[in-house]
Amino acid sequence: MTRVGSPPAPAGLRASGRAQQPPRSRAHVEDDGRLTAELAEALSGARRRARRDGDGQIDTAHLLHSLLEADPEVRAALGGVGDSGGDAPVIRVLGYLVQRSIGYGLRWHGRVEDSGAVPVVRSRAGRTVAGWSPSAVSALGHAWEWASRRADPRVHGLDVLAALAADHECRAVEVMERAGVDTRALAGRLHRASRRAPSRQVSSRQVS
Repeated sequence: MTRVGSPPAPAGLRASGRAQQPPRSRAHVEDDGRLTAELAEALSGARRRARRDGDGQIDTAHLLHSLLEADPEVRAALGGVGDSGGDAPVIRVLGYLVQRSIGYGLRWHGRVEDSGAVPVVRSRAGRTVAGWSPSAVSALGHAWEWASRRADPRVHGLDVLAALAADHECRAVEVMERAGVDTRALAGRLHRASRRAPSRQVSSRQVS
């Protein structure tokens, strides 16, 4: 897979006003008032899942797992890019994710997930975020930025999914591709939908 240092921002979106700041601390990640209810639930769920698995950091696979459980728009978007469509891609992705503690994910235990995108986050936020992998922080930082670019006061689960899909070295992409999801197509569809609706959140109907 090709390493990407910084996932591309959705083309056609113009910055408006002061940019939203990406996550700076664990509290800022999970308690930011700009999150949708679904995304806030997903971030809290990712933290609980990492703790349950005995992992020192919340990585992009934890994040993807919780997004799929908490956000119906994320499930709908992912279901539209598999090789058979419908719910099958989501079911296969969840199948891989639930086997993390006994399957291929065992090799991740005790290792820091860093796709190479973290220098971008360090330069913007000035620090990494305790308890979150560099790749997960990078994805969240891009999600915050994309919401700002379309002048949306809320950060949505689809923003995070787009950022995950665009980082082809992260664990979330590895899981999705193992399950037959075309992550490049997923990222492209999310970005094209953003261009069609630059001033409001992209709905699952626009993505599918």
